[in-house]
Amino acid sequence: MKDPCRIKTGRDSFMKYTKLGNSDLTVSRICMGCMGFGDAKNGQHSWTIDEEHSREIIKEGLDLGVNFFDTAIGYQSGTSEQYVGRAIKDFAKREDVVIATKFLPRTPEEIQQGISGQEHIERMINTSLKNLGLDYVDLYIYHMWDYETPLYDIMEGLNKIVKEGKARYIGISNCFAYQLAKANALAEKEGFQKFVSIQGHYNLIFREEEREMAKLCAEDNIAMTPYSALAGGRLSKHPGETSKRLEEDSYAKLKYDDTARQDQVIIDRVAELADKRGVSMTEISLAWLLTKVTAPVVGATKLHHIQGAANAVDLQLTEEEMRYLEEAYVPHKLVGVMAQNTPAAAKQTHVWSTGSQKIETK
Repeated sequence: MKDPCRIKTGRDSFMKYTKLGNSDLTVSRICMGCMGFGDAKNGQHSWTIDEEHSREIIKEGLDLGVNFFDTAIGYQSGTSEQYVGRAIKDFAKREDVVIATKFLPRTPEEIQQGISGQEHIERMINTSLKNLGLDYVDLYIYHMWDYETPLYDIMEGLNKIVKEGKARYIGISNCFAYQLAKANALAEKEGFQKFVSIQGHYNLIFREEEREMAKLCAEDNIAMTPYSALAGGRLSKHPGETSKRLEEDSYAKLKYDDTARQDQVIIDRVAELADKRGVSMTEISLAWLLTKVTAPVVGATKLHHIQGAANAVDLQLTEEEMRYLEEAYVPHKLVGVMAQNTPAAAKQTHVWSTGSQKIETK
């Protein structure tokens, strides 16, 4: 590669690349989110797509220059990892892609059995590597804060799997800025691996990460790779348009329905600019987010989803357009995983925990 930051895809478009925080990983500016892949009969969501269609989208992403793929052991009971692993083996060279996956907190049963945080992480990574058919992952992500496990055990356990060569770097998801700062301070003190990325909830209609997280990441060069980049499809659909996910994703409805009226003002402005520019709403929404973060995690269940995401990389918004999209925002309360990021709420049943009991880790 002559220029690792900009590579022609062969489709009259370019994919751009960047370093992932303080790591040596070179990633595409678009990360393919793989939560929509997996057996719909064996997990949390009814709208996920089967392996055949998952493979088509993964191959299309690779052809468009996407080299960064994000999955999790909790997505459809590990079947997302399995689909991704088999597709990558067939369509790409291992060294040309960056694979991220995530691990869940210890279950109540594991805690009762006396399984330590370190043992839990070892079991989780071994299961994920088996699902993916890989010897290592490039980025191993702490999926949500575990109040039942000492932070030292988590950080030492993650450091161990990096030293063993099972993961190259570690990241975190769904945490507060103080939790990320606290974890990395402990890692620095003990000589452990530090988190190089944060995957939080961030998009045009949910901008709470700008309060503290974005400032911490800018100061410490921690990559922001937000999920829900298109708000479960809300930032990609004109009025009257719908999709299977919009109709059936009850978890996304829980996150966005309460603020639908105030959010619609911004969504309408995205649609207006898309029509004016002659591009998709996906391109407008992601072009805005790409000015804020390293690589948004963009879910795709149809070919045009990943095509629109790739196109967004080359779209430049004016300062006036940026202000127009931002000025109508009002503060939002925390929702989803972050609403449960307290010692008491973390004990409640969460969407990902419904699949954790089906994951074989022996």
